[in-house]
Amino acid sequence: MEQTNYSINSNIDPKNNEELIIYVQNLLQNVQDKFQCMSEQIIGRIDEMGNRIDDLEKSISELMQQAGVSEQTIDKTQS
Repeated sequence: MEQTNYSINSNIDPKNNEELIIYVQNLLQNVQDKFQCMSEQIIGRIDEMGNRIDDLEKSISELMQQAGVSEQTIDKTQS
């Protein structure tokens, strides 16, 4: 029996239980692949944001040192 490639974009409808099973398996695989791709993109963006925050904290600390302001002085003024 020839195996048809069922996918979301195909115009072929499953004709029996075996074809339906193949269709559902392909559909689930496509969903899983897309989910994995999106997960990797989200994790990459979170890592990038974490690096940006670290750089920002470093820049703020350097600016505070250049201005002669200590972190203790800021903590006292915020209390």
